[in-house]
Amino acid sequence: MQFDENRLYSESSSLKVARSQTAPVRRKPRFSFGDVLAGFSVALITVPQVLAYAELAGMPAYTGLYAAALPLLAAAFFLSSPYIQAGPVATTALLTLGILSQLAVPQSPEYVALAALLAIVVGAMRVLIGVFRLGVIAYLLSQPVLRGFVSAAAILILSSQLPLAFGVSTSSGGVMQRAFWTVLHPELWQWQAILLAVSTLALVFGGRRLHPLFPGVLLAVVFGVGFSVFFDYQGATLGMIPSGLPQLSLNLPWASLPRLLLGGLVIALVGFAEATSIARTYAAQDRSSWNPNREFVSQGVANLASGLFGGFPVGASFSRSSVNRMAGAKTRWSGAITGLVVLAFLPFTAILAALPKAILGAIVIAAVLGLIRPGQLWGLYRYSRLQFFLAITTFILTLALAPRIDWAVLIGIGLAIALHLWREQKLMLESRYEDFVLHIRPLGVFWFGSAFHLEEAFIELLAQHPEARVLKIYLGGLGRIDLSAALALKRLTDDAKEAGLGVELLNVPPMAQRLIQRIWQDDFAADD
Repeated sequence: MQFDENRLYSESSSLKVARSQTAPVRRKPRFSFGDVLAGFSVALITVPQVLAYAELAGMPAYTGLYAAALPLLAAAFFLSSPYIQAGPVATTALLTLGILSQLAVPQSPEYVALAALLAIVVGAMRVLIGVFRLGVIAYLLSQPVLRGFVSAAAILILSSQLPLAFGVSTSSGGVMQRAFWTVLHPELWQWQAILLAVSTLALVFGGRRLHPLFPGVLLAVVFGVGFSVFFDYQGATLGMIPSGLPQLSLNLPWASLPRLLLGGLVIALVGFAEATSIARTYAAQDRSSWNPNREFVSQGVANLASGLFGGFPVGASFSRSSVNRMAGAKTRWSGAITGLVVLAFLPFTAILAALPKAILGAIVIAAVLGLIRPGQLWGLYRYSRLQFFLAITTFILTLALAPRIDWAVLIGIGLAIALHLWREQKLMLESRYEDFVLHIRPLGVFWFGSAFHLEEAFIELLAQHPEARVLKIYLGGLGRIDLSAALALKRLTDDAKEAGLGVELLNVPPMAQRLIQRIWQDDFAADD
């Protein structure tokens, strides 16, 4: 039996690919006034948002400005998407709190230094992933795991802000415990804080109904400062905020670096999921391209800048990126404009000293309410009960393991990989017997984990048809064949020959032809 290459390629060579007409060349957009307008527009909502996210991360509010200004400037040089706005985001802030709260007291100098070091760890990991073109690693976070984690994380974020929104001071217990304690003690609620929180939610959500670019967050901050000054607000406020530009510092707790590596990897992957979603969505809508490796580098550089100048881990904000696009951004330099505006605001931060923290809590609540999506989780049940189980498990683990929600992500990824391997072990087999010929057609992925299925089925079929004289194995239904599986298949065909059967391998997949030819050499036919 000989390797018939012409016949093997007969099916694929019959396919003809028609050449379409040459598409018009799309010119690369140039920096324009639209970028300036978009940059200023985003800056107006960036300042109050990043103050709120800094508090969520367990950091002093002013560090949110450090984590927004310079990262935006640094990322602009490497972005492949013109719309992505780097800076503090809710999920990354919560992960930061969960990782660092076990090592130091939030808001303390030790905690602030660890947060800066964690940002450098995240930045270095993302840069390395991008430089070595390993951007595909971001897809290890499957959709069920991501949906379960994001929904649970949103509940935790919302719960963490309830004491602020109700003006209640709590100092002990976990996030959920403090939230329940706040709800169960209405006698401690401050009506002024509740009024400000409700007004903020009304401005944000009501403004969106009027126009997507309505500055609800900015108006809420202005209203909150005015209310605090003129009505003698008694609740918690931001207080004095250091003014001036951030200073470069390498005086960090480098001895703690090993304890931050695992958490940094989780943030590097989970935090990048939002950047991936933003870039891919807008690239499809604009019919343009994007490069995940470049985005990894840009997000990595943003984190390095944040860590070196006293910030904390950052990501890509979907809400601010959306505003950036709607406001007319055309190039990546719109983000740099935002960074410059935030940087220019730093000497004047004292005007926010009277800002009630209830406003910041409501800003965070407004940002994460849309992330709680029970419908998406339940929708997985209609598609796959196993994937639904994976999403619910990640959801429950995220709530149960808080504040160490990074462990929930790692366990979810591990379960997803284990589930995939378990399903890939199942190799379907079609067979028929006629005229002393036994026909076998395996279906699935043929790898070392599934090879034993074919061997077991082969032995059983031979026992059922001892009179068979020829064995024909059709490989066209296999998506992939690895070396271990190919060697197992070779052993199987050798056993069949020793049992007195003639053996033919047919429909070898194109990606496996070279491997099969090397192992069998000229010892098989390739036809159906």
